[in-house]
Amino acid sequence: MAVHTAVRTVKRGRDLRAAVFSGGRRSGTRHPLVAVAMAVPVGVLLAVCGGWHAVVVQASSVAGLMGR
Repeated sequence: MAVHTAVRTVKRGRDLRAAVFSGGRRSGTRHPLVAVAMAVPVGVLLAVCGGWHAVVVQASSVAGLMGR
């Protein structure tokens, strides 16, 4: 009996944390403008700091590990 209560408590806590961190939404997709607003600053930093070479090297390494 106590095991079922513990399982329910853990699931409820996990659901509450997911709701808090997702802004109250439990599922769905992110709005495209939000995705752009998140990606643009990273792209600007890569362009300004010259990080494109590092990104290409990492992508190449991952592709090599995957056998592509």
